Amino acid sequence: MKEPAIGVIELNSLARGFVVTDVMVKKAPVRIVSSHPICPGKFLIVIAGEVDDINEAMEAGRHYGGYTMNDFVLIENLHPYILPAMQGSAEVPEIRALGIVETYASPSAIVAADAACKAAGVRLIELRLANGLGGKAYFTMTGDLHEVQAAMEGAVKAIDSGLLIRTETIAAPHDQLKPTLY
Repeated sequence: MKEPAIGVIELNSLARGFVVTDVMVKKAPVRIVSSHPICPGKFLIVIAGEVDDINEAMEAGRHYGGYTMNDFVLIENLHPYILPAMQGSAEVPEIRALGIVETYASPSAIVAADAACKAAGVRLIELRLANGLGGKAYFTMTGDLHEVQAAMEGAVKAIDSGLLIRTETIAAPHDQLKPTLY
């Protein structure tokens, strides 16, 4: 199922995360992509659906999230590579140049990954959100070197510089590195 938008809410309360998820799906016909605790003791909710439905669900989620909400984002016209990369099911025929973007928060990584894919002809390899990362997030992408560099610029411009940790580019990754990227 291809949805045109996603909404993301990050909370600092695990218990409130379940309540907010329930409120959001009761408020509008949206699909839960993920709703679970993340490191370090936060809760991440990602919903997908039509733009108006996402807006309605996000409004309810922000209201019920209240002071427990760390961050939120709504992305319209979501690039089709984002959800497969988040769910670990991205199909990448070959690894050429490699780009890595690391952020302090999951919502900023999603925004940056979407912007990167829209800025240049790259493929997302993986989009990891906080679990086992101490609350950080990162994504990896591949393509021709000039495309990876252009995508990296798009990603950096899309997020608040205070949330960006680091970007790295490897022009020609060694064959032994490639299997570790999935």
